[in-house]
Amino acid sequence: MAETKHQFPTEEVTLPSKGLLYPESSPLSKGVITMKYMTAREEDILTNQNLIANGTVIDKLIESLIVTPIDYNDLLVGDKNAILIAARILGYGKDYEFNYNGEEISVDLTSIEDKPLDESLIKEGKNEFNFTLPTSKKEVTFKFLSHKDEKAIDAELKGLKKLNKNASAEVSTRLKYLITSVDNDYEKSTIREFVDTQLLAIDSRALRNYIADIQPDTNLTFKHEVSNGDFIDIDIPINLNFFWPDAQI
Repeated sequence: MAETKHQFPTEEVTLPSKGLLYPESSPLSKGVITMKYMTAREEDILTNQNLIANGTVIDKLIESLIVTPIDYNDLLVGDKNAILIAARILGYGKDYEFNYNGEEISVDLTSIEDKPLDESLIKEGKNEFNFTLPTSKKEVTFKFLSHKDEKAIDAELKGLKKLNKNASAEVSTRLKYLITSVDNDYEKSTIREFVDTQLLAIDSRALRNYIADIQPDTNLTFKHEVSNGDFIDIDIPINLNFFWPDAQI
């Protein structure tokens, strides 16, 4: 992160996507954004009980820290994860301690590496990629999800829960937003029907694994050495404590 001159201290944060999946008209297409250091105003956001209750406190915090004039809804999930890490470092430093199975774990957040995008997979600068389902052999295209997509998925899942409290449709709902076409048919109704009635579980898993492999992101998993000398993968917990160590939540 390189320093940028502003009326308050700021840093430039490089996006894992390098900005290659955003329209040229978007400031995000430059592949970097400017963020300011956390102030008392941001700590007010962190203590806002309404924002905590409705689950938007972290997003409101990040929006407040971003100086570059972007539409927050446009941020790809992988890029947002990189910004989350940068925000924590700018706010409370690089060392993050948390409890894992009764053990206090400490991780240096500056050691976390981005998983870059394979530029050879990009077609015409679009957020769209090809995949052949291994069993059905159907050709699908998919996109990486944005913050706007994640909000829409959450809203749809909440709606399904109201209709049926036992409903569990997270995988299929997410796929309906990830997939953009089936055999060159871009109709949303076609995609939804395909996911509900034709998409084989083995193909669904293959597609999701492929997306996870190529998606530009920040690696929120790190290796931790255990007592016998082996290493285990631990996911870094992202919650209110991550941004405000004194919260003790």
